[in-house]
Amino acid sequence: MSQTTASRPALRVALADDAALFRQGLALLLADAGFTVTARAADAQALLRAVHADPPDAVVVDIRMPPTHTTEGLDAARTLASTHPAVGVLVLSAHVEPGYALELLESGARGAGYLLKERVADVDELGDAVRRVAAGGLVVDPSVVAELVGRRRAHNPLDDLTEREREVLTLMAEGRSNQAICRRLFLSPKTVEAYVRTMFTKLGLDAAPDDNRRVLAVLAFLRR
Repeated sequence: MSQTTASRPALRVALADDAALFRQGLALLLADAGFTVTARAADAQALLRAVHADPPDAVVVDIRMPPTHTTEGLDAARTLASTHPAVGVLVLSAHVEPGYALELLESGARGAGYLLKERVADVDELGDAVRRVAAGGLVVDPSVVAELVGRRRAHNPLDDLTEREREVLTLMAEGRSNQAICRRLFLSPKTVEAYVRTMFTKLGLDAAPDDNRRVLAVLAFLRR
């Protein structure tokens, strides 16, 4: 391990889930992945109080918690975007719900993500998602992207994309940067940039330099 990596402080994460076993397991997974867990809350209000008392770098919160088990996690994310905009929020859901995912990401928050609970078993994927929202990025579960990309429409501009361009689009919609797309597809930066330009032209989207605006533009197209 390099001196730079060793001296880098661990990201601080608060989490909330009303299921005690899942909450404890998630805390252990995050700790094993090198994070410092600052709070473990059983409901959204307890989470908000903990964040107010000791703001972490990121929050991981279940979408459904007491008292109504509907959108408490989303509501908490909206509140934190207003009161603590520097805190990244990763919302976990047991089901693929594109509407809720898009609502979260289009709320204007920087550092927001929507991930299926089943992904938590993959510690690397969980850790990557938490780090990305903590850094101000957007994260979209691949299953949500797949559902949006796969929708059938009378005239679907996606049909004009090549297979490789669809792969680039999918990774971009998940919130991946050009550098990450290069690593995933084993392509050079110039090649990825060329695919992105061509893809945006075919889809009628204006290219944007900011990664978050780019992701939101893609998602706005996919939900039409």
